[in-house]
Amino acid sequence: MDFEQLKTFLEVWRQKSFSRAAEKLLITQPAVSAQIRSLEKEMGAALFDRKGGKVTFTAAGRVFEPFAEHSVETQRHIMMTIAELQRSPRGEISISANESTSLYVLPNVFAEFKKQYTKVSLTIVRSDKSRTMEALINREVDFGVVSLPIKDQRFKVELINKDEIVLVVPASHPFCKSGKVTLEQLARYPLLLPKAGRQRELLDNIFRMHDYHPRTVMEVESSELMKRFIAAGLGMGFLPRTNVLEDAKAGLLCITQVEGVRLSRDLGLIYLKDKTLTRAAQSFLDIATGVQES
Repeated sequence: MDFEQLKTFLEVWRQKSFSRAAEKLLITQPAVSAQIRSLEKEMGAALFDRKGGKVTFTAAGRVFEPFAEHSVETQRHIMMTIAELQRSPRGEISISANESTSLYVLPNVFAEFKKQYTKVSLTIVRSDKSRTMEALINREVDFGVVSLPIKDQRFKVELINKDEIVLVVPASHPFCKSGKVTLEQLARYPLLLPKAGRQRELLDNIFRMHDYHPRTVMEVESSELMKRFIAAGLGMGFLPRTNVLEDAKAGLLCITQVEGVRLSRDLGLIYLKDKTLTRAAQSFLDIATGVQES
């Protein structure tokens, strides 16, 4: 039994497929099958049930999985410990975040990190909140940046960004001149809303509490798409202030205050509590949270 076999075993289980595991591991499907057969021969029991085109654990596979996970994690820790004998952090760090965070929050963090640690490669994976958490649990990425709160006790959470959610209107909109509107006024005009997520929940609660029914013309999944729709005059919408500051300065969009409404967005850097951070990962965490030594 070797570590490559264990890694292949775990990847087949995560992907629920020999072919997808092969794609993930960058090897051929016959190679995956051969490794699993060799492992099963050594264990003296079948680890996967392949009936009906589905890949599921046998009883032996379920018993074997936590030991395989522990062995691979131990090997990873040994390799990291040896690598940490190097004087400066190196290696690779992967971060999962949504489109808005990738465009407006992380660039400054990445720039500061690369100034100090040129030998570390940074990779960003664009995903929504649920997929980011799933990727962390599957150990596909090192960190995730998501909107707070996070209730899952498997994660450590570090606040890295606070922003105000503001009403954004086209530059030609009547609200642009006044600079301030009421919820009652807002409800009379076409409104774009995020399709789902924490921000949508907050907005729905506000309208419900005041018994207003906004003229929703569209539900939009992407904040960048919402910006473009607002600029095109399709309606107005709520976005993080950071996302629209440059557009407002350029006269393309207008930021307006809604009386009696204060919305904020807190972003957290999250990672698994049981994850051993490399020196590179710890350095990234320090910079992202603003606690690095001067």
